[in-house]
Amino acid sequence: MGSWSIVSKSTRQTMGWGRKLAQLVKGGEIIGLVGELGTGKTCFVRGFAAGLEVRKDAWIRSPTFTLINEYHGRLPIYHIDLYRIGERHELEGLNLREYLYADGVSLIEWFEHVPANEVDEYLELKIAHGGGTKRQLTFVGHGERYEKMVQKLKRSRVQTVKKETRMRHRG
Repeated sequence: MGSWSIVSKSTRQTMGWGRKLAQLVKGGEIIGLVGELGTGKTCFVRGFAAGLEVRKDAWIRSPTFTLINEYHGRLPIYHIDLYRIGERHELEGLNLREYLYADGVSLIEWFEHVPANEVDEYLELKIAHGGGTKRQLTFVGHGERYEKMVQKLKRSRVQTVKKETRMRHRG
């Protein structure tokens, strides 16, 4: 299990990490979002949707009451919110497996509500408050495919820092 953490200093940066992750998906991925209310799970999904070329006028919002929102871009996005799910039979009523194993990408808020044996391989994103608009983003790859994604995200951060350093030296 490979993991990597970074501090996002703003909602814009959090959305930027969503866009970066979207560039790595090919379809069939499961991304579990874990964090308290207000940590930026839906903000991350907005960036992810932008990275998959979902129309700019699509209203990306938390599916707390609808439970599942679908968005269409380069790949379908299944934005699932399990906050209001209390019992396993409620989860079964969602036909969650249909989304988890479809050709699109499943982004699941309150991923900790998914039964432990339901999903073997996935990318987990833990988001924690860091004071003000800062957030601690921790990407955890469960399975080889997702560990590689974490490594690619980490490398993209290194490339971004190098680019920012070059731009500062030019100025």
